[in-house]
Amino acid sequence: MPGSRAVRLERATRCDAPLLSNLLELYMHDMSEIFPVEPGVDGRFGYGHLPLYWEEPRTRHAFLIRCGASIAGFVFATVGSPASEEPTDLDIAEFFVLRRHRRSGVGRQAAIALWDCLPGQWVVRVAEANRAGLPFWHEVVLEYTGGVFVESVRPGNPHSWHVFTFSSTANR
Repeated sequence: MPGSRAVRLERATRCDAPLLSNLLELYMHDMSEIFPVEPGVDGRFGYGHLPLYWEEPRTRHAFLIRCGASIAGFVFATVGSPASEEPTDLDIAEFFVLRRHRRSGVGRQAAIALWDCLPGQWVVRVAEANRAGLPFWHEVVLEYTGGVFVESVRPGNPHSWHVFTFSSTANR
């Protein structure tokens, strides 16, 4: 069972860019069910922000999620969030767990490891149309914070966003 092995975050380096590019294709394909993204003429979605994670290391953090020796997904976090006026808030920009590892605790463990790794005020944004993501994030934030978080809904295009804000444990 995938969830029975140790889950850890590993900071991604520029050398991991090809691996992340491949994983991002799977992620973008999943997101195309929610957002109006289309592959290019080459059949790839692409992700233009990927190089910024090495060009702006103070404000962008890329992590691989590992389950045992296997790659299980990735997390991108940024300093500054489009859902917050506070420039030092931390934001989960992208979060992806491979389907094989979903519903096994891998995502929950990865989120908790991220929040413990980067202490501060966090913002988690989830599109209302993300039917699987919304209950996942609500449950994980509730568990992590012991109920000490703020949930709000913000308008967005094409969907409204549920926004969870809280301080990481290391910061409380």
